[in-house]
Amino acid sequence: MADDVTTTAARFADEARTVIDRVVAANKDSVAAAARLLADCVAADGIVQAFGTGHSQATALEIAGRAGGLIPTNRIGLSDLVARGGEDLSVLSDPLLERSPGLGKRLYELAAPHPRDVFVVISNSGVNNSIVDFALHVKEAGHPLIALTSLQHTRSVPALHASGKHLADVADVVLDNGAPMGDALLPLPDGGSLCGISTITSAMLVQMTVAEAVGLMTAEGHQAPVYVSANVPGGFERNLVLERHYGERLHRGGF
Repeated sequence: MADDVTTTAARFADEARTVIDRVVAANKDSVAAAARLLADCVAADGIVQAFGTGHSQATALEIAGRAGGLIPTNRIGLSDLVARGGEDLSVLSDPLLERSPGLGKRLYELAAPHPRDVFVVISNSGVNNSIVDFALHVKEAGHPLIALTSLQHTRSVPALHASGKHLADVADVVLDNGAPMGDALLPLPDGGSLCGISTITSAMLVQMTVAEAVGLMTAEGHQAPVYVSANVPGGFERNLVLERHYGERLHRGGF
């Protein structure tokens, strides 16, 4: 049994490395374009607003409020309907909530963005109503929009939103996480697949974009406000000083 587990783990690692290398190469220009938007936003005292539902929340967490990441970042989530919007907690028990029409405008309003803020919207399929609705409101309000999605998946499924659009159709920049249709990487002998890859490749794209954005800011004479770990001596206090500049504009979603 141990040998089987080791072989399966090694197989996934090999397959994942192949996808990562492909994603890095394919997104060179898109990462540069996304980094330019982030650098301009932060230099102008804006906030990077990240929104994802389901497992895409993991990528939003990769953007907002983590050690080594940018301080002016927010995480928007469906839980904001309760935490910030006064809805009853029971609303979150709906397993199809992310597919509900009409949530985009409400979530955008709860985010209370400034005009100079940039948005990163994450969805592997790029079709759920809340995602596309939110992205459309972001663009109608005049914000730059970065989509992080699987182009293979989104091009293989019909749009669910009344506009007929997928997330990728709305964005200024599209980062393609390279995930296959359905996300899981390893086919199973009796059908289906095992081991999602989108979280790994999406995190890679986020960190590449942040690195490039900070490089741009530094080269252009701007100080990049970056978190250090709160679990190193003085880290929490240092971060708190930098966060105070943004006041109540920072909120990280969730409970």
